[in-house]
Amino acid sequence: MNAYAKYASVKKMSDNKNIKVVVIGGSGYAGYELIRWLMRHPKAEIVGVFGPESELGAMDSFHPLLTKTQNLTQELFAPEKISALKPDLAMLCVPHKVAMSYVPTLRELGLKVIDWSADYRLSDAAVYEKWYCEHTDHAGLKDAVYGLPEYFADDIRSASLIANPGCYPTCAGLALAPVLKAGLIEPTQIVVNAISGVSGAGRTPSLKQHFPERNENFEPYGVATHRHTPEMEEILTKISGQDTSVLFQPHLSPMTRGMLATIYATPTAGTTQQQLMDALQGTYENAPFVRVRTDELPATRYVSDTNYCDVTARLAKGKVILFSALDNLLKGASTQAIQNMNLMFDLDETTGLY
Repeated sequence: MNAYAKYASVKKMSDNKNIKVVVIGGSGYAGYELIRWLMRHPKAEIVGVFGPESELGAMDSFHPLLTKTQNLTQELFAPEKISALKPDLAMLCVPHKVAMSYVPTLRELGLKVIDWSADYRLSDAAVYEKWYCEHTDHAGLKDAVYGLPEYFADDIRSASLIANPGCYPTCAGLALAPVLKAGLIEPTQIVVNAISGVSGAGRTPSLKQHFPERNENFEPYGVATHRHTPEMEEILTKISGQDTSVLFQPHLSPMTRGMLATIYATPTAGTTQQQLMDALQGTYENAPFVRVRTDELPATRYVSDTNYCDVTARLAKGKVILFSALDNLLKGASTQAIQNMNLMFDLDETTGLY
């Protein structure tokens, strides 16, 4: 039996009980958004914030916007302190490699876990190690469920460990998956051309993120080497049932937040504009946080500070062009994690997200 099997049963929330959450890594941008949204969630309670020795202190010292709204202090990660709080869930906003050093301990304490790093997104340890580093938690990797609610809600409901998707794979995947699954585009030679706000690079200062370097500057990076590529290919292959290959080219835009993807694909014989739109609308008709745009094109301003992803499709000059936009800190990270939390604890997935 798996070492963590006894923790796999879903903890259901009674009408009068809150989900007790510990946040691991609250000092970054996504951590701030998580705290801000959890504070107004009607069924969640933050019982502790923990992090590394280099980032300890009152949360309003990291995020002054939190002043007079909470009394949270980021303490040194300590299993005994976490256990004493009797939490139901740990939400990890930490980098890859760091996450897998915490997750086994948290699961041994009986907590459910939602991890935002890449450590549990790729099901094959060899693929992970090719793009990242040695993987030290193969049991967790085996158990992890990919947290894209629009496609894996049933699995998420019964999961003990969720791999919260990357922002780029969420943005591209929500546009591509319906038309791939419907057989309307070829699964190879897909080009994902995407831009992100600078917050996607995190809060740690660097020359590349220095204001004179970023302001009035739009540039590509990670040519053919970006680590989200295998995540996109794996999840699209799983959803569509076809081996899918993607050429992914990210760009940094001189804005704080937001993400826009323009995706080019080859239509299969007979594909029409109406079929493309029907595939999107049919797939997302009952998905509360995916909006299919019919007239105006997706734009970052329409999804900023929300959990929405806007998508649409066009057929032009023998190519399918898909467009997708979301807030990289929210549907690309923090609020998608809360959407997953809602499903894990048997709440309506929209709870606390409007």
